Amino acid sequence: MDNEQKNILLKTAKQTITAAVNENKIPHPQSDDPQLNALQGCFVTIKNAQQLRGCIGQFTSKTPLIKLISEMAIASSTRDPRFFDNPITPNELNYLTIEISVLSPLQLTKNPLDLKLGTHGIFIQKGPLSGCFLPQVATETGWSKQQFLENCCSHKAGLNPDAWKNPNTKVYLFTADIFSKDFKDI
Repeated sequence: MDNEQKNILLKTAKQTITAAVNENKIPHPQSDDPQLNALQGCFVTIKNAQQLRGCIGQFTSKTPLIKLISEMAIASSTRDPRFFDNPITPNELNYLTIEISVLSPLQLTKNPLDLKLGTHGIFIQKGPLSGCFLPQVATETGWSKQQFLENCCSHKAGLNPDAWKNPNTKVYLFTADIFSKDFKDI
């Protein structure tokens, strides 16, 4: 994805977040660019002073990427259950940073320790329980591969920390094209 395409997606996210937080009409983004209409997953992460304020995404999509970015921006800014008691306010908008992660398809791995920290994200699933970490989480936390897997199991999926070793647990790897900008610079 080139810089122009990334800027279009960041602008789309900003406009959508602004409308959602201010309870205004949500824009309906469109593009003729095949890359922006690709059917692929994404996450939209919102931070204020490096503190998480929302992060929602999905791994697959039947919706063009530009529209999915808008949907995930709404969800991240108003529907992240971690922030129901402390939602993003209009006064906070100019202090936000938007980070977009455009995802590769999930790849089931037989050896979870083959993951490359900072390059691979993980999606762990056992029965109805699942959790994920984006690739940048490993870099931000400084965790080892084992800690990355254990924390995803225990903190995200609600499993035992060593559930990733269980043959009935599926561990998927993915990569992401990650880009971000401060709200005021978009």
